[in-house]
Amino acid sequence: MVKEHHKPFKAHRITSIVCLFLLTAAFILLLLVGISLPIVKPVYIMRVFSVVTGQPATSLATELRFGVWGVCATSALDQPTLLTNDGLCFGPQLGYDFDIPDDLLSRVGISQSLIQAVLRGLLVVLILHIVAAATSLVGLFFSLFLASHAFTIISLIITIITAVLSTVVFAVDLVIAITARSKIPDLTNDGFGVGIGNAVWMVLGAVIASWIAVILLSARACYCCAYRR
Repeated sequence: MVKEHHKPFKAHRITSIVCLFLLTAAFILLLLVGISLPIVKPVYIMRVFSVVTGQPATSLATELRFGVWGVCATSALDQPTLLTNDGLCFGPQLGYDFDIPDDLLSRVGISQSLIQAVLRGLLVVLILHIVAAATSLVGLFFSLFLASHAFTIISLIITIITAVLSTVVFAVDLVIAITARSKIPDLTNDGFGVGIGNAVWMVLGAVIASWIAVILLSARACYCCAYRR
């Protein structure tokens, strides 16, 4: 009888194919978000836009889109589409650097040091986008060798790390967008609105794919749910 480990691509083929599909999808989604606007301009985390109506269209920026690597500003004369964004972009650079007037900060009751602390925390989250994409790629590689129990354990551990990181990234991205959507209209006298970007939902897709892969790899690793030694 040919031993299982002599045919690493044949044994547990269905599980390997499913995990390969799931982790490939997670990697692509996390990678696109990790290199989002202004590198991949159609992918962004959040947009801030003017809600004032009845004004003539000008070249002044009426919308800001925020990505991992920077910001793009567009006007009513050159609106971004589903696949393009021809606005004026700042970046690519990792991290944001905003110079907010002290009088504005005093009106909202926060300090400049708090803003800097938030920006440093945001920088860590932005880096996690890239780290999550990298770990999903490593887990994707090891999922090709599920006939090996050792490689299955390695793939499971790395996929768990990917799932946890992507969950944290999704939660923080969503909290940032929701907080901005609730605060910015008040700070601008309802002159601006906030929309959640497609990057947030792409990360959610990666989260779902990663956790499903964790379940399948766990079943393979512990020889349960119809798996046998």
